[in-house]
Amino acid sequence: MDRPASADTPAEAKNPLLTGWFNFFFDGERWEWSPELARIHGYEPGAVSPTTDLVMKHKHPDDRPKMAAILDHVRRTREPISTRHRIIDATGAVRDVIVLGELLHDDPAGVIGIHGHYIDVTHTRPDGTGPDQTVNREITKRVEEITDARGPIEHVKGMLMLAYRIDAQQAFELLKWRSQETNTKLRALAVQLVEDFLGLEYDEKLPARSALDRLFMTAHLRVADAQGSDADGAVARRSSDRLG
Repeated sequence: MDRPASADTPAEAKNPLLTGWFNFFFDGERWEWSPELARIHGYEPGAVSPTTDLVMKHKHPDDRPKMAAILDHVRRTREPISTRHRIIDATGAVRDVIVLGELLHDDPAGVIGIHGHYIDVTHTRPDGTGPDQTVNREITKRVEEITDARGPIEHVKGMLMLAYRIDAQQAFELLKWRSQETNTKLRALAVQLVEDFLGLEYDEKLPARSALDRLFMTAHLRVADAQGSDADGAVARRSSDRLG
């Protein structure tokens, strides 16, 4: 029998912004998900094996047709997924989630699936439901502890708030999660994202959110490239100094 996760799981107590990853393989429609994503769906890790039927069963009835259409589009076009929708976990609780996906490659086979992340932003719902204010105060305290890099981080927070309809606290948690996930320094990631977002071309309407998603999910690669170029330049300068 499937075991619903306890409402007071250690992961939820320690991490106000719940995140979990998944892999969706086109061949055989095979799914993998992390222990954290199992908990977001209300299960203890290892209690169930994810399938397309199980994943779709947890979509909110009002959002299920849209998500079925998106999944069908992904199957046909091999394009990454980007969405915000609601799920109902195994305990019956409604959760708001952002799903960001990128293509899963296996050279030389090419694209074999989607690798993505669920980000639970339930307590940013307009109705105010979700964790109590203690959680929000804890997040605010963490934000205030970072004082030496507030400039670019504040800019990115505003951009994320606009793109994903989340509050400032959750925007920071989202940025921090990506920093930890990619092992990229928070400030370096923020600086790169500001540059990326400001470099987008658009007229009166904002760019499609899918464009912002791609920049957000790949910014760490450009940080690494820039740092590699800086390191190469430093080596060249040291070599030149020694030769001189």
